Amino acid sequence: MILLTTPRLTMRPIAFEDWSLFLKLNQSPSVMKYIGDIETTAQIRHRFEQRVGKWDKYSDFWLCLVIRERETGRAVGLTGFFPDWRPYQQAEVGFMLLPDAQGKGYGKESLREVLNYAFDECGFHRLQANVLEGNIASRRLLESCGFALEGTLRESYRLHGEWHNDWLLGLLKNDRRPQ
Repeated sequence: MILLTTPRLTMRPIAFEDWSLFLKLNQSPSVMKYIGDIETTAQIRHRFEQRVGKWDKYSDFWLCLVIRERETGRAVGLTGFFPDWRPYQQAEVGFMLLPDAQGKGYGKESLREVLNYAFDECGFHRLQANVLEGNIASRRLLESCGFALEGTLRESYRLHGEWHNDWLLGLLKNDRRPQ
């Protein structure tokens, strides 16, 4: 089983007992502001069930890791990536943190460990992130981990009935990653 650790956090694959965390994140207006429309409980449950299961780099679903504080064991968010191994050896990274866990450095700390896992253990060549234009906090977090802005995808994402631009950020295995 995958288990990633940092000085303050542990990350392990999502399991059925993590449903309440997944639901809470996906129903939080402040968390979903730049991610997507808030769906029905049934729709959220469907996406949750797609992420539970034995994952490997060839899987056609997100590696969804629950982020927990090491000291308390409290779940504070999710992180992970969606692989496109064949033939590209690439993945899209993503993360969500509960509102009371934001601003504590958990996003950066967990993302750095996810990047190490993706590049060093899984052998990915490139990782990318799509960030809704205006989500400065996520863009800064990604850039602080070595991602570079590669461009703007014009009107590529529909949110709240409106088209929005996405920033495309990328990181190659051999790019310098700040420690």
